[in-house]
Amino acid sequence: MSRIEKQPVNFPESVKVSLQEGEVLHVEGEKGELQLNLIRQVSVTLDKDHLTVNSTSKSKFSRAAAGTFRSLINNMVMGVTEGYSKELELVGVGYRAKAQGKMLNLTLGFSHPVDYQIPEGIEISTPSQTEVVITGIDKQKVGQVAAELRSIRPPEPYKGKGVRYKGEQITLKETKKQV
Repeated sequence: MSRIEKQPVNFPESVKVSLQEGEVLHVEGEKGELQLNLIRQVSVTLDKDHLTVNSTSKSKFSRAAAGTFRSLINNMVMGVTEGYSKELELVGVGYRAKAQGKMLNLTLGFSHPVDYQIPEGIEISTPSQTEVVITGIDKQKVGQVAAELRSIRPPEPYKGKGVRYKGEQITLKETKKQV
């Protein structure tokens, strides 16, 4: 048994958890609803205020999958109660971001502005022209959107210009010296 698998997933009374036919887990809370398709190597038992995840066999894959699914279920419970957010910074002269409806307009030093279509279930706000805040209930989706936005113009190693996570440290390289 993995150490993560042994820990139960506790959830508050405001969260409704249901297990349909032992294959689909539904988690519903204040912020929204998420579902997870389970595999045969993992069994989930539902009690009043907690879930327990167990592996169905002693194989290495089954034990690893049980720990993974326990973490996924815990992330779902945290997402529907508190939600997740990632913050990005735009560093560079003239770099700006502006959220308009379901589009994010980015000016990142290219010859044209970049329009990013905001996916369903994700909210993007721009408190200032150089800050982007991504929020949602699905941890994987929030992280994926943040990674896609960062990949449009990743920080370059000489001046540090580009899109970076808030608080991210960029190691700058030294420029070539003339002898």
